[in-house]
Order: sequence, then C-alpha cells, then structure tokens
Amino acid sequence: MLDHTGDLGEPGGRIDLVTLWPLAMGELHEGSDAFVDRTLDGADALLSHNRTTPTRADYLELVCRGGYPEVQRFDQRLARRWFERYLETVLRREVEVAADLRRFDALVAMARLLITTTGSELVISSIANQLGIDRSTAETYEPWLETTFLIHRLPGWGRKVSSKVVRRPKLHVCDTGLGAAIMGKGPSHLARPTDPATGPLVESFVIGELAKQLTWSETTARLHHLRDSAGLEIDAILEASDGRIVAIEVKASTVSRPTDAGSMAALRDRLDRVGDDFVVGVVFHTGDRRVRLGERLVGIPVADLWT
Repeated sequence: MLDHTGDLGEPGGRIDLVTLWPLAMGELHEGSDAFVDRTLDGADALLSHNRTTPTRADYLELVCRGGYPEVQRFDQRLARRWFERYLETVLRREVEVAADLRRFDALVAMARLLITTTGSELVISSIANQLGIDRSTAETYEPWLETTFLIHRLPGWGRKVSSKVVRRPKLHVCDTGLGAAIMGKGPSHLARPTDPATGPLVESFVIGELAKQLTWSETTARLHHLRDSAGLEIDAILEASDGRIVAIEVKASTVSRPTDAGSMAALRDRLDRVGDDFVVGVVFHTGDRRVRLGERLVGIPVADLWT
C-alpha cells in the first residue's frame, strides 16, 4: 500500500486531492467514526454515548496492529516483518529515486528515529545531532518522510491564549502498527506499567483517528497541539471553522481524573475571558467509564472515537 494520495475528478474539471490514510478503526470494526461531529454537541452528548468498549488489552492490540489492511490477518511475528519491509520499500521506491538521495542509510535512520519518538516536537537541530548529519540534510529529509505518509505533522496552536506559546509542530507516526513494530513492541510490552512507549503510541493512535475523521466529517476543522513556556500543554486542539474549540488529552490508563484535565480547564477559563467558544475538554482513556471531570470537561473511552 504505497500510494497515499489520489486525485478525485469532479464535473467541470475540478480536481481535489484525497489523502488515503491507513484504515480507520470504524472501517475495520464497522463503527460510525463520527466523534468529530458529535463532540461539538458538547459534554452531555459525549457522556450519554452508551456503547460497549474494548478492554485495555484489546486497545493495546489495536494500537500494535494499526490500520493497514494487509496486516490484519497476520500474527505478531509476520506483522513485524511486513512493517520492516514496508518501511524499506517506501523509502527506496518513493524517496530515494524521487529525491536522488545519496545517503540512504541516513534517511532510514531518520525515519526510524522519528517513528520511535512519535509524539515529540520537531527540533531539526536535535535530530541532526542525534543522527550525525548536518542540519540542512535533516531539513531536506524530514519533509519526504511526511510526503510518504510515514509521519504526519501536528501544528502548534495558540490563538488568543498566550504570548509564550511554543510554535514547534509535533510529529506523529501515521500508523501505530508501524510504530510499534519499529520499536520492537507488542501488546505484552505495552501492558507493562513502566514501558515508555505505551503513552506515546496510544496518543498517536488517537491523534491518527481524529486526523482520519477530519477527511470526511461534516465539520470543517483543523487539528493542532498546544504548549507554552509556562507549562500549559494539551495533546490536541480541534478548532472548527466557526471558531469553536475542543481540547483533547490522551491517557493510557483505564481511568481519568479531574487532575488529568487541569490544562484544559486553564484553557477553558482563558478562552471564556476573551469570549471564545470552548465547547468541551475530553480526556480519552483505555477504561470503560464516561465521567464528568468538571465544567465542560469529560473523561471517555478511546473507543468512543469510532463506536
């Protein structure tokens, strides 16, 4: 599955660019994939959404399997081999030839570094230093990894929030099955309480599902992240074209607590003061409860994204 974009012809000669992500969970499991539209109805709508949810072990299996159709029938060993070959094939066929790159080994190393540090901010100088390449080479290579849909960029956001906003984007792996395989992780690894890969992979899993839904949702919106130098940090900000705001945090734990929504409460209060429309703050977790965490703040299962 190497072609990730396609042209959609329309009457009158109009052409639109269609982004072909790995399959969404709703496509794989016959869900609705309607969270983006539903969340703008507010907290009560999210809390009343009564659907059966997976167990935490099921979630970790979904994270490690990802959304590529070919992998769905494979066991863990075969899936890992498929992902390794897929990564090399994508880089050789779609990047090396197109860019006439002379240091293919450095490109592979960069791909693996950015995949295994999914959810991190893009700091080109740090990437170059870790790989032992110059900054200009890193600046040339990184966009190709986005073009081939190995990673995707989540821009920084800070409208009317703070003069101290950090504008650097985050990079997320486009498919967490690929991410887990390149990290050498399976569900049993991620189930360990101290495994450092679990949180970033679950976060990237949720961000990926949101990004996919934005390609077909009735709501026109953009997805960002938020961090400022004063400590305010939120995993995702969903901003509708009419200015309505949904804040999103992702936790790998099975419960969500009011403290998990602290940054979102601070954002809510700031936006309320300037008259902006903060609709709801959502903490996704890997449990089964839907709980109110404060005014316009809720904790809900990850599966509510697609069920």
